[in-house]
Amino acid sequence: MSACLPRRARPALLAAVALPAMAAHSQTVAPADTTRKKVDLDEVVVSASKVEESFLQSPVTVEKLNARALRLTPAPSFFDAIEHLKGVQVITPSLAFKVINARGFTNTTNVRFAQLVDGVDNQAPHIGGPIGNVLGPTDLDIMSVEIVPGTAAALYGLNAINGLANFRTKNPFDSEGLSVQQKTGVNHISDPYSGAKIFSETSLRYAKALSTKLAFKVNGTYLRGYDWIANDQTDINPNGNANTGLFGADNPARDPVNGYGNESSDRSTLNLGGKNYQVARTGYAEQDVVDYRLRTLRGDAALHYRFRPGTELAYTYRVASFDNVYQRSNRFQLQNYLLQQHALSLTTPVVQVRAYFTQESTGQSYNLRSAAENIDRGYKPDAAWNRDYTAAWNATQAGQTIAQAHATARAAADAGRPQPGTPAFQNALSTVQGINNWDVGAALRVRANLLHAEGQVNIAEALRRAGHRLPTALDVLAGADHRTYIVVPDGNYFINPEKGKDPLGDNLTYSKTGGFVQAGARLLNEKIRLTATLRADKNDYFDLKFNPRFTAVYSPGQRANFRVSYQSGYRFPSLFEGFSNVNSGQVKRIGGLRVMSDGVFENSYLRTSIDAFTAANTAYINANTPANATAAQKQAIQNQAITQNKGLLVKNPYTYLKPEHINSLEVGYKAALLPKGRLLVDIDFYYNTYRDFIAQVEAYVPKTLNPDSTAIYLNSKSTQNRYRLWTNAQSKVYNYGGSLGLRYELGGGYLAGANTTYTRLDRTENGDGLEDGFNTPRWAYNLSLGNENAYKNLGFGLNYRWQQSYYSQTFLVNGTVAAYHTLDAQLSYTVPAPNLRFKLGASNVLNNYYVSYLGGPSVGGLYYLSVMYSLP
Repeated sequence: MSACLPRRARPALLAAVALPAMAAHSQTVAPADTTRKKVDLDEVVVSASKVEESFLQSPVTVEKLNARALRLTPAPSFFDAIEHLKGVQVITPSLAFKVINARGFTNTTNVRFAQLVDGVDNQAPHIGGPIGNVLGPTDLDIMSVEIVPGTAAALYGLNAINGLANFRTKNPFDSEGLSVQQKTGVNHISDPYSGAKIFSETSLRYAKALSTKLAFKVNGTYLRGYDWIANDQTDINPNGNANTGLFGADNPARDPVNGYGNESSDRSTLNLGGKNYQVARTGYAEQDVVDYRLRTLRGDAALHYRFRPGTELAYTYRVASFDNVYQRSNRFQLQNYLLQQHALSLTTPVVQVRAYFTQESTGQSYNLRSAAENIDRGYKPDAAWNRDYTAAWNATQAGQTIAQAHATARAAADAGRPQPGTPAFQNALSTVQGINNWDVGAALRVRANLLHAEGQVNIAEALRRAGHRLPTALDVLAGADHRTYIVVPDGNYFINPEKGKDPLGDNLTYSKTGGFVQAGARLLNEKIRLTATLRADKNDYFDLKFNPRFTAVYSPGQRANFRVSYQSGYRFPSLFEGFSNVNSGQVKRIGGLRVMSDGVFENSYLRTSIDAFTAANTAYINANTPANATAAQKQAIQNQAITQNKGLLVKNPYTYLKPEHINSLEVGYKAALLPKGRLLVDIDFYYNTYRDFIAQVEAYVPKTLNPDSTAIYLNSKSTQNRYRLWTNAQSKVYNYGGSLGLRYELGGGYLAGANTTYTRLDRTENGDGLEDGFNTPRWAYNLSLGNENAYKNLGFGLNYRWQQSYYSQTFLVNGTVAAYHTLDAQLSYTVPAPNLRFKLGASNVLNNYYVSYLGGPSVGGLYYLSVMYSLP
């Protein structure tokens, strides 16, 4: 909860901000360049310590976008502008779905980075992270953005072990009137996979104070567009038939990154001409099974009642319905997805209380991989397809090369297969979209809720108001919170596993309760500020966990501050990690809590070892089987291979889930230098230690209780129960990094800035390869220049970003993400009467297509014109 508890007056300090270069303190625009801009020196932040405090004196790194920075940014929205902040990494699964992270171990579900709106978590409950900004504020209602790039778990307990974003919206008492904004743009210029497409976003905000005590506001946004396209054809399984010399397009087990239905569970080992070949079903490209048309309709309404200055009760309702593309271990079409949230908050000078309820329904969403593989299987089951393939290969192999024989066999086995764009294909796709079982269908039918309540009290302020003579240099804050997830079992994604409960009839609940105490003191005439925080959290399935935080700020002068902090944090398993119950492509993905996977860990063998075992068997059989071998000879050779290679099998060494943990040390320096603080310098360095990464492992259980038969059963998919299990890596991982931000206020209203971020994986002890990929560029930098009134109400903004290539490891694919750079630009023109603002802008104006992570879409330029009209 990012509180705004009033504090006594503080020294006037520069409220500057490095919008990766352009974030800035607020200013009043002078009518002409002859008058120097007036600099506001009292900007505050609240996310770092849950109380108002000077931006310069924050005890941990905080990045901020304020109103001026948001006006200057050329990004299409305030959410897109976050990418240019120091120390922040953003990846793009979809045009309407971006994921924020900081300090390494990035993935597409944002599980280590919390995202709040006025202190309210806006995650989709079953995902465990937000879906971009679909349940967040509009550009018209955003007041400021605060980012804490580093663990914030000691204060928030929201699994925010890599960071936290808090979006603060406008209060209707303070910001009345009608505002309308229309953005019209185009993307997919020079896209080889699509013609140019129109982008449109219409937003409206209306706020009114009905009296000195009662006010309300409403916001609405309707977005339409065409999503970025993912079409990476790199083969994930290039060596599937290496021992037979079949590579590239000739590989019958080829598995393109953005092709679905040809994954490992869609492959069979076929004995053809005396040799074993790995053969995959044909599958479909992503473009065949997804509708890239985007739609987002979202709105919110808030009613505020002000009892007296500083004491306010507010109710907010948010709702969003949308279509876009989402990625976890597979990519999904989110279709008619619905999120709703009710929030009630009470703010006083001493106490803050907040409660909110989030409802999630996945609508008609579906899994792209399951859709592709089950269209194939619906047309012809694997066994029948394999028989047809084998028969065609045997009939046509004479006179053809091996590769030609495979191509002929595939064409024969695929005869009558539904072809993309035909009515038969669309009917097949519609059928699997409606089946909520991924062994035969693709539907994602989840209904989940999140209920959260929290409160905090400024104990020191309460004692002072009660007449106690508490030293003014002492601050004491305490808070508590409770959260419960409520899931309606769907039988495919979730069941209720508790004993005595109906697996499908009783809702699944998952709860956590926690609290914190924070004490601070200011010493030596406020030159030294010390803070200690202790948080405790209890989860339904885990023992009590403690998160301490210690911070110190040394201020030799009003505008220079040194800071140091040490803190730890825990991340409890999300719903998906703890309670999955998904049948997917003949592999069952189950949660890592004992209540879900009891007995599986102890009796399973690692898939990696089974793959090595079966590959060695295939190589042995292919090298030792004569072309005219009898069935008995083939069986004998297979038995010899199994006996020779069974030592490759490895029992599963992993076990049931534990919370993930981080220890973090951070030091930093922030100063407003030169006359009137025109140069802002912000430097930070951190060192983190992680353990018990929550990750997935594939492990298979032989369908036998006889240990002497284990190897025989693990040599065939039909005699195994196959699982993907959530567990903890056995690695201990160390990473470090730092960032430098500079922002310089030039004369005439020009604002220039630069920042660079360095993030490095130091080392991994006892590395088992199961920990999450670091997935972060070592170097990234941003440059910016802007002026709101460069000439007669004409303004501009420029942002340039570059990031280094990096090695990416995801559930979908591993490999190197190429370095890329983007230039964003905008020109703005303000008409004072009527109050109109035009903004002609572009993100990635040079239209250099790039991917921000492997398996994701190619991102090109988005060119737009924004028109905003405001009526007081």
